[in-house]
Amino acid sequence: MNDAAPAPTPAPATRRARVRAPELIGKGGWLNTGGKDLTLAELRGKCVVVDFWTFCCINCLHVLDELRELEEKHRDTLVIIGVHSPKFVHEAEHQAVVDAVERYEVHHPVLDDPELATWKQYAVRAWPTLVVIDPEGYVVAQHAGEGHANAIRTLVEELEAEHGAKGTLRRGDGPYVPPEPVATDLRFPGKAVLLPSGNFLVSDTTRHQLVELEPDGETVVRRIGDGEFREPQGLTVLPDGTVVVADTVNHALRSYDPESGAIELLAGTGKQWWQGSTTSGPALEVDLSSPWDVAWWQGKVWIAMAGVHQLWTYDPATRTVGVAAGTTNEGLVDGPAAEAWFAQPSGLAATEDRLWIADSETSALRWIDTDGVVHSAVGTGLFDFGHRDGAAAQALLQHPLGVTALPDGSVAVSDTYNHALRRFDPATGEVTTLATDLREPSDAVLVGDEIVVVESARHRLTRLRLPEEAVQVEAVAHRTQREATEVAPGRLRLDVVFQAPTGQKLDERYGPSTRLLVSSTPPELLLAGEGTGTDLFRELDLNPEITDGVLHVSAMAASCDDDPANEYPACHVHQQDWGVPVKVTAKGAERLPLILAGMDA
Repeated sequence: MNDAAPAPTPAPATRRARVRAPELIGKGGWLNTGGKDLTLAELRGKCVVVDFWTFCCINCLHVLDELRELEEKHRDTLVIIGVHSPKFVHEAEHQAVVDAVERYEVHHPVLDDPELATWKQYAVRAWPTLVVIDPEGYVVAQHAGEGHANAIRTLVEELEAEHGAKGTLRRGDGPYVPPEPVATDLRFPGKAVLLPSGNFLVSDTTRHQLVELEPDGETVVRRIGDGEFREPQGLTVLPDGTVVVADTVNHALRSYDPESGAIELLAGTGKQWWQGSTTSGPALEVDLSSPWDVAWWQGKVWIAMAGVHQLWTYDPATRTVGVAAGTTNEGLVDGPAAEAWFAQPSGLAATEDRLWIADSETSALRWIDTDGVVHSAVGTGLFDFGHRDGAAAQALLQHPLGVTALPDGSVAVSDTYNHALRRFDPATGEVTTLATDLREPSDAVLVGDEIVVVESARHRLTRLRLPEEAVQVEAVAHRTQREATEVAPGRLRLDVVFQAPTGQKLDERYGPSTRLLVSSTPPELLLAGEGTGTDLFRELDLNPEITDGVLHVSAMAASCDDDPANEYPACHVHQQDWGVPVKVTAKGAERLPLILAGMDA
């Protein structure tokens, strides 16, 4: 309970728009409610934040962490409701949502909406999106992307004061009911490596530890880490036998010495990297963003920096970090490292002349050569995925998280959302299936003529013999369920809606505080309007000869506390990337609004 005296009612600066919140409906039903279905009517009297998320999305996971403090501080007046809105086919499976809610320690009710019914009712266009509903059941704000926790906290405090004074605020426990814990030796393990001793070291992600197992892959030798790690993922063994750990939610790299048991912080400040932050320098002075995997290659530790869609490196000799590839734009673009686009790279495997990359959000297998050029072996973009073998140019994966180099020069891909182990052979350009009936495989380790797979959602390591012949599977292709937005050919007005939170203003001290980047797939879709600018609006010219495509929009706005008496005001960065599927048609809209924060007038 919050025993503090209620804050005085603030003078309303502007009248908020009042739009009745649509009901929350989802075919998958409710989680974390003790089996009870919830309605907005039952939540009347509470401030409600609806979090539209999907568990593949790194930005959604960041927002879950951003909301934890708010959720705890205002537990007696605020209810956070997660609406799980899937991108991938696997994410529409109910058990996968159940697993994700436990895996990421979601401590509020979650509605499983596999058909995107509520997503459509709220006209959501991006993961993550946050919608604030007042105690009388009206939508009062919408935010897309990350960095909005402070703005929502301010709004919730305003709503508490306003509705407390009106008598329409209801305090007390919310509807969250925790599930019963399950006892297993591993809980959603992420990655594994083979130690020089012959034992396995596994990142036990949900328990925030590393676990050393005997060569049987089952017997626990020891557990490592007591408060040091938060959802650790990737592991790589250095030439001296020490292990580098991707400490994902702590935005850090740590080392672990299997001989002494010592754990040391190698890189990261504990803060998440934001646009405009330093991208190279002393490793302990540079922010990182959700490092998901690590690999030793070309004398450095390479980092799959999932949170910013890049590859970074850590140099143990100089103890420095820096960007190695990627622009932070999300998508699939090959070419020189500095110009390439990635989408949540989550798995790495090194060979002498290639670093292989599992690029999860584009369902792609990619690689970078020793000249620093990025190539794609399998995958076409953000919205095409499935399970199809054959020539790499037409083969399909579904959100792979791991890649493992095999002795013959081919690679095994942990094809996570297809529950399969796949193989790509560069010599033939063919993709085959090695094994099926796995459960969310996230990594694999080669041990002699066997391969040990991390079955993340079965909480175990599974040993397989490498088959001489691949498994035959029926080909399936998918596209995202998201409906394309119909837009008119020719002039299209793009508006990114951003309203600085109450008590803040745009931070113009060092120049423009906003940034807008626009591009398209295919590039021919845009006749004019692509590129980077500082205004949050843009006049686009759409090619009438291109009927379908994707508009890629990245927006950022920085706001600071508006208090003249404070010499060092706190500042906040709000940012979001949209991939908007569009259908060009004569009856389409001539304006495309994307809400970063606020309400579209």
